[in-house]
Amino acid sequence: MSETKTPYDKDFVAWSQQQAAALRAAASAGSNLDLDWENLAEEVESLARSERRELRSQIRRIIRHLAKLEYSPAIDPRDGWIESVSDAREEIQDLLDDSPSLTREVPQHVLEQTGRGIRQAIGDLEKQGETTSLDLPRLRSASYTPEQVLGDWFPGERR
Repeated sequence: MSETKTPYDKDFVAWSQQQAAALRAAASAGSNLDLDWENLAEEVESLARSERRELRSQIRRIIRHLAKLEYSPAIDPRDGWIESVSDAREEIQDLLDDSPSLTREVPQHVLEQTGRGIRQAIGDLEKQGETTSLDLPRLRSASYTPEQVLGDWFPGERR
């Protein structure tokens, strides 16, 4: 088997976008193949959208648990939150290894997912009755950098 990496192997998301464009170009050129060009292109593009959705979901999960680690007075669930953050970081690394072009999108996704992750963290803390002792305005305005989200940073360390 060949060790040469194809564009598919090098960057799945970029390959998906290129293939969708090629399908549309073939359709525009009037290919005589009996294919549903537009829907094929849409399906190929949906593969890239799925990768982005997964990236956003993992970023949101990290932010949710970093916020709880930073603001919750609870002691017992902390190991689970740390494990969840570590697992999500590994999932993201797998996504970025398969689709390096997603790396440039990380800062925007961190910005977009921060509010959602914080709202989820507040909801989790409310369920546990922990919000009465929290500085909610400070928690609501919390933010995290892409380096904090993807790196090995955990709350309690200097920002």
